[in-house]
Amino acid sequence: MTWLGNLYKTYENNSRFIGQFEKKKNDREYALIPVSHTTQSAHIEVNLDGQGNFVSAKVVDKSEANTIIPCTEASASRTSAPVPYPLFDKLVYVAGDFTSYYGKVKGNPHADYMEQLGSWCESPAAHPKVKSVYAYLAKGTLMGDLIREKVLWADERGRLIDKWTPALEQKYGEKPDIFKVMASDQSAAFVRFSVQVPGEAEARLWRDSSVQQSFIHFYEMKLKEKDLCYVTGEYLPYAGKHASRIRNSADKSKLISANDTSGFTFRGRFRNSRDAAAVSYEVSQKGHNALKWLIDRQGFTIDGKVFLVWGTESLDLPDPFGDTFTLYRDEDEAEQVSGDATHREYAGQIRRAFGGYRYDDDYRSDVIIMVLDAATPGRLSIMYYLELNKQLFLDRLQNWHETCCWQHRYRKNEEKRFVSFIGAPATRDIAFAAYGPRASDKIVKNLMERMLPSIVDGRKIPLDIVRSAISRASNPVGMDDLEWEKTLSITCALVNKTYEKEDYQVSLDVHNSDRDYLFGRMLAIADVLERKALGKEEKRATNAIRYMNAFAQHPARTWSIIQSNLQPYQAKMGTMDGIINYCNRLLNEVGAKLKPEDFSDRSLSGLYLLGFYSQRNDLYTSKKDKEVAENENENTQQGEM
Repeated sequence: MTWLGNLYKTYENNSRFIGQFEKKKNDREYALIPVSHTTQSAHIEVNLDGQGNFVSAKVVDKSEANTIIPCTEASASRTSAPVPYPLFDKLVYVAGDFTSYYGKVKGNPHADYMEQLGSWCESPAAHPKVKSVYAYLAKGTLMGDLIREKVLWADERGRLIDKWTPALEQKYGEKPDIFKVMASDQSAAFVRFSVQVPGEAEARLWRDSSVQQSFIHFYEMKLKEKDLCYVTGEYLPYAGKHASRIRNSADKSKLISANDTSGFTFRGRFRNSRDAAAVSYEVSQKGHNALKWLIDRQGFTIDGKVFLVWGTESLDLPDPFGDTFTLYRDEDEAEQVSGDATHREYAGQIRRAFGGYRYDDDYRSDVIIMVLDAATPGRLSIMYYLELNKQLFLDRLQNWHETCCWQHRYRKNEEKRFVSFIGAPATRDIAFAAYGPRASDKIVKNLMERMLPSIVDGRKIPLDIVRSAISRASNPVGMDDLEWEKTLSITCALVNKTYEKEDYQVSLDVHNSDRDYLFGRMLAIADVLERKALGKEEKRATNAIRYMNAFAQHPARTWSIIQSNLQPYQAKMGTMDGIINYCNRLLNEVGAKLKPEDFSDRSLSGLYLLGFYSQRNDLYTSKKDKEVAENENENTQQGEM
């Protein structure tokens, strides 16, 4: 129960945010929910006065639909059973005249709802605004009022319309708002209430803290049975059922549940669920509500799998799934001259970026990494859980960005211009590099989970991911130029991490005599030589690019084909062109470094891509840029000394 204890601690540390709505990037609202409350997407808002008279009603916009609602243990975990929420609920519960416009329903949900609401209104914790809602709903006119206000729509027979058809649109005009916000028919609409009392600014009951506290006190009086809480170690009111709607308002999956009460009860291991684990109502509510809030605030979801990282003291942390570019606080810093001379500069930027997350007074903070997924609609599992000291987390994440790094040119700044940066790629981009841009969400989410130990535990990257990326980077003819360049640089970062001890750099290592590295250099020289000979107008792929895949499998045999195809260009240009002449001489120098026994058809490792990238980058870097980079490198070294 460590995860639940940490969530409970997080809730207590951030209690100042309870009930305060914030907005996501998509303008959807969310908040840290009070105890004995949950969230639901509302479709209709009904406005009343203090005496319980109908004033107006409207359809709620999707961006403002998130509503904090009171709930009991039974209603918070309801599925198909007719269990009412205490205040806000669907039409079938709150409308006394629902059957007049819809027909018969199972059981008597409205009577159950009114009985529960009446019990609240008659208790010592009653709230005057809740009594106003009760007084209005007791009249049983809600459906008629909503139809009269053209919030709901009925046909000539007085029955609710199931869906808006072209015939209805031709008869009544544009599709009504209720059909724009409802995924199903309007009979399933969820209703919330506002009560305007003179002299009080807040009429929205779902944001009124006094209404929330009223229900909390009312429900606390009903919690009688106590047991030993496995999280706090204290005897507290026991939670018989636990919250659902963890990932979103429509999520029915639970992290804690025990409903195997017949047949093989708890598989014969326990007499009841408490023998396995007992959690107090307060801890369960606060822990689950903290988890919902954190997911809305800083988690992200792919195909139902939730990835979440937070700190128990300081919530904001660098994203372990993001690339190095996201760490730079000033985008202009990332737009530097590329090459080896800037590698120290980028390393310094990474250290400065992580330095912003290190505080002397935050030494007690822990970092929790959690991955959640549901194999079935009713069961939510913790697929990955790691708790570690914040400083250790930052050290490991910094090491990842400094070692799984290469030069990338696929990110854009605010002006939508491509910028160059050296660092680690994002895990989502690694998935696309390894499996292609059309990789399914299922593949992407599984790769991201598998990459976590490599990022935060310092483990090696799974070899099948590296090999898959190498295979795609070696097949440029199957991609457009931008996609291949991105795949190539990401693959180089993965290969560089795999061979971390060799300490490869983006800059060309002219002293490296590794067979695969030299073959990669030769391929890059052939590519640049032919590209220069073809000129800017010719866009077709060079022989080096066309034969790259075959070259990786059979370098000696394929090189003879590439070299024979280069001869016409070499003969045509002769020694007149400076870059062509330089490439010819360089090709001879690199080829001379290969040992006779190395010039074979043994397949190449991913190191050939590092040699290919570095050599090509060196040839395309102007002499002036190289001199500037060398001077910057010398100044950096002197500053460090």
